[in-house]
Amino acid sequence: MIECSEKLKNLPPYIFARIKKLKDEVRLCGTDVIDLDMGNPDKPTPSHIVERLCDTVRNHPDTHRYPQAKGMPKLRKVISEWYKERFNVDLDPDKQVLVLVGSKEGICHLAMAYLNPGDIALVPDPTYPVHFNGVYLAGGEVYSMPLLEKNNYIPKIGAIPDEVSKKAKILFICYPHNPTTAVVEDTNFFSEVVEFAKKYNLIVVHDFAYSEIVFDGYDAPSFLQTPGAIDVGVEFHSFSKTYNMAGWRIGFVVGNSSIISNLEKFKSFVDYGVSTAIQLCGVSALTGPQDCVDEIRQVYQKRRNIMVEGMAKLGWEIKKPKATMYLWAPLPQKYRHMSSMQFCEFLLRETGIAISPGSGFGKYGEGYLRIALVTHNNRFHDALLRFKKILQ
Repeated sequence: MIECSEKLKNLPPYIFARIKKLKDEVRLCGTDVIDLDMGNPDKPTPSHIVERLCDTVRNHPDTHRYPQAKGMPKLRKVISEWYKERFNVDLDPDKQVLVLVGSKEGICHLAMAYLNPGDIALVPDPTYPVHFNGVYLAGGEVYSMPLLEKNNYIPKIGAIPDEVSKKAKILFICYPHNPTTAVVEDTNFFSEVVEFAKKYNLIVVHDFAYSEIVFDGYDAPSFLQTPGAIDVGVEFHSFSKTYNMAGWRIGFVVGNSSIISNLEKFKSFVDYGVSTAIQLCGVSALTGPQDCVDEIRQVYQKRRNIMVEGMAKLGWEIKKPKATMYLWAPLPQKYRHMSSMQFCEFLLRETGIAISPGSGFGKYGEGYLRIALVTHNNRFHDALLRFKKILQ
């Protein structure tokens, strides 16, 4: 049999595929699985968005044809208006906005559009896997920036060796952060990133998928609000979390026109873009009633409170996050002789609860676990009872 490429062969195992295999095994044994591993929203897409899709597909057959690859002008205009209203960032919808088949696709394709074999990308560790996997698929090299709890999971940019910075081409950041749930409290960090990028001629990629999943009055700042940011960077956004549209596969990137132009060129060779009908649903999402966003936010906040407070009663202290749909938990004290993957396998077999090992997000994720708040509210009480089984 012909082997796959070295790039594909050298990718680390995709953690969610490994967890899925384990879930399938325990389900075959009759175990009821509580699925808290992937950040896969369980609530339905808001009804006005669904209704727009039904009407469009049924009554506008021209939307069944190939779409405009860069995104229809109407949606790009609406995105620029939303950014202005939400973050006070001015964008040219023709040059500084590009619609994507989800932000994951766009991030991977940007790495492939810019990195030559051997080029260095500065990547947080731990981080969302596409940030490093996209680099590997492009043939690039990853320089890991440790995100440590003692530093509030903010990378020490100044600690990167000068010889590495000079060879680097892309710098990835992500706040609110997946998987650690960290947020930017002091926007001087973004100013430091801009200064660093200008000094070393770097592209800054800010993954901003969780901007609207915030709690307790916290408001996530856009990187592009920082003076000079649009000279060096782009910001990726998604409809998946904000509007429960994960399966619809639509996102966008905004920012530096030159970077976006090259990404658009790359994408024109590999995909046709997002279905026109779904793009029109994106318009409805951004321009329609926004109370649905607040309702989604409240759902995750309620689940966060149930789990953090419930775990504390079991003796497992987990910091209450200000953003995202996750908990980032240290391994329970009595199980710290295990790796995070060993604990996840043990937990799944013993209790039927599926969560993600921190090691799946990078070397510095070891010793932690990511718990996604993505099942029916009543199931969290069941989960706490199952956790009690192994904690007490």
